[in-house]
Amino acid sequence: MDTAWFTGPAWICGLALFAVLGDAFLPFLPSGTLVVLAVLRTERFNGAPVLLALGVAIASFLGDLALLSLARHGAPLVNRRLARRPELAANVERVQRHLAGKTSRAAATVVIIARFVPAGRTVLDLAMGHAPDRPRTYLRWSALAAVIWASYIVTLGWLNSHWFNTAWLSLAVSCTAATAVSSAVAQLVRRRRRLLSV
Repeated sequence: MDTAWFTGPAWICGLALFAVLGDAFLPFLPSGTLVVLAVLRTERFNGAPVLLALGVAIASFLGDLALLSLARHGAPLVNRRLARRPELAANVERVQRHLAGKTSRAAATVVIIARFVPAGRTVLDLAMGHAPDRPRTYLRWSALAAVIWASYIVTLGWLNSHWFNTAWLSLAVSCTAATAVSSAVAQLVRRRRRLLSV
């Protein structure tokens, strides 16, 4: 058997897209790392970054749509998860309260920022799934957030692949930068939440 197929571009790209789709449900999946790895494995192909970014955006949006639909229809899997994790349920309620009465622009900002916060996408999907309003507007902003995040993570990997000569260094720098950005955004969100609760 040709073992190169298991580490080739097609396999890595498929794994990355599956992780992006699935991390709406399982936030611990290393989707960003796998996307960067896919960028590095496909850099020699013309147009690969654009196609990969498009695929990542679609997978991201479909993951949101799937979790939102399960939450809206009261799927037992979602209900059990919220029942077992009181902190997650509290975060979902907090996001629902925060978005209530927000202008369209403010809601869009929240949706886009959530994409860069660890587990923020999961909390937001669950919050919108349990909200009484129809989620059409949210899905529009979710699609925009998916495009922004996909463009960001693919561009990060592409830039580092051209700045460094070795793939492992490009991967390490890209993942470190992505983690730093996510941590900074999460810290800003926590600080703002503390200020609003004072």
